[in-house]
Amino acid sequence: MIKDIQTKLVLASLLLAALVPSLTTGAESPDPYANETPAQRDARMKWFREARFGMFIHWGVYSVPAGTYNGKQISGIGEWIMHDGKIPMAEYQGYAQEYNPTKYNADEWVRLAKEAGMKYIVITAKHHDGFANFDSKVNDWNIVRGTPYGKDVLKPLAAACRKHGVKLGFYYSQAQDWNNGGAAAGGKWDKAQQHSMDDYIDKVAVPQVKELLSNYGEFPVVLWWDTPTDMNQERAEKLLPLLKLKPGIIHNNRLGGGYRGDTETPEQFIPATGFPGRDWETCMTMNDTWGFKSYDHNWKSTETIIRNLLDIASKGGNYLLNVGPTREGLIPDPSIERLKAVGAWMKVNGEAIYATTATPFKRLPWGRCTQKVSGGETTLYLHVFNWPADGNLVVPGLKNSVKSARLLAGGRKLKFRNTADGVVVEVPATAPDKISSTVVLRIKGTPEVGMSPIVQESDGSVRLMANEANLHGGLQYESGAGKDNIGYWINPEDSASWTFRVDRPGKFKVSAEIAAQAAGKFEVLASGQKVQGTAPATKDYTKFKRTNLTGTLLLAAGSVTLTVKPVAEGWQPMNLRSLKLEPTSP
Repeated sequence: MIKDIQTKLVLASLLLAALVPSLTTGAESPDPYANETPAQRDARMKWFREARFGMFIHWGVYSVPAGTYNGKQISGIGEWIMHDGKIPMAEYQGYAQEYNPTKYNADEWVRLAKEAGMKYIVITAKHHDGFANFDSKVNDWNIVRGTPYGKDVLKPLAAACRKHGVKLGFYYSQAQDWNNGGAAAGGKWDKAQQHSMDDYIDKVAVPQVKELLSNYGEFPVVLWWDTPTDMNQERAEKLLPLLKLKPGIIHNNRLGGGYRGDTETPEQFIPATGFPGRDWETCMTMNDTWGFKSYDHNWKSTETIIRNLLDIASKGGNYLLNVGPTREGLIPDPSIERLKAVGAWMKVNGEAIYATTATPFKRLPWGRCTQKVSGGETTLYLHVFNWPADGNLVVPGLKNSVKSARLLAGGRKLKFRNTADGVVVEVPATAPDKISSTVVLRIKGTPEVGMSPIVQESDGSVRLMANEANLHGGLQYESGAGKDNIGYWINPEDSASWTFRVDRPGKFKVSAEIAAQAAGKFEVLASGQKVQGTAPATKDYTKFKRTNLTGTLLLAAGSVTLTVKPVAEGWQPMNLRSLKLEPTSP
């Protein structure tokens, strides 16, 4: 996956892709979908749009060192250990002799994904180390001829997916290849790596992609390119026509050469507004690494995973959640535990995820919403994170007539009424699920939603998002790869502000989500008070970190305008993604 050292290269390629929708047109284009009609595209993307949830699998020789080289823990993500540890080719290739996944059971993997509610799997056929997890005739650097295991692991996975009705896609690192002569972001560290990039494309990448598209029956249905380092148009156009070998296949926006592909691929973050008009999926780890690291125990909670899924689905995207198996072929127990817990939730609430579309609401103070439109009515699935203590769930700004309301868990019917502020649903005192409970609202027609002011959430907090700010001076809202922020903040005279309503007054602590090359000071002003913060030096304008400001704000009931502005002395440019105000104890 993407590393900080290459982020700018990747983002530059993705920006080019956004600016150049098609480098050639008509029959001359190497893109098999250049002449696709909207109806044809809708039919091709239908299963992907309905799936909403998939499993990513990062597995390969890097699972042998598992994050440790020469007795030292190597910082960074597990599958990058060869690069980060600057391991010579010959030494790294020796790890293949210890890659013997005798405990690998493809059927168990697929059944686990299905139990979790996942509809598709994408596995690393070849990552940046160039090791092929399949029977490749290109060279011996593959699992069949280069390991004691001696078998293709993709074929049994394809068979299991076929058996259980799960779709299968292949990840292929088309540009970076540290053992076969491809690119290496940040440079090469071993003389043995010095080969022609074009020879690599011709003699390794092209024939291997042909193998992957030809030898696994109806699969893959997805080809997941990654990190288009040094991928110019000429190189990309040697790979793109191969997609014709698998009619209907979906591919992402990371090929390079100016080609956008079918899907946007935000990595490790959820864009504030999704990608309207584009299909997309957020790929994300369960801990801090993609490939297995024996000492990475920073696991996301089940609550975080479920709410991430809901956040993504509410914005019209898919959630591609990663597992990193061990060299023996075992998915780590913490991953299994979380996937089974998510699956238990999905058995009750899956109807509110699959085949839904993005929310009609700009914001909801208590959770998220997905919807299904059918005929003359719409079903709104209200995903309630913060259950209302007073028993009244307000759906702000909704003007439609309501036909029915019920709990998805158990089907209990609920009373409702239309008010000036929107629809109010009367809910029981106790939430059916502590993570997220689903209220199903059937309304006449398509949703009509009035202006929804920024208000306190059910827990009393206030979220102030970049896309809702009033910008003063030269500031701009930025969206796209790694963005969703207020940017171009280079003038200390510029500021951003929000106006919101407080109905539960009190003291609030303030935090900000910021990306900056260097630490700089800024302040937040509201109700005649101010608190000050220091932007974290994340060294990258797309790498965001939340930082706490010093002090608290005492806010009275009523309308509040909050402003963020630089402190002139000590100011450094920054990108601001969000602010959060959280109530504190008196």
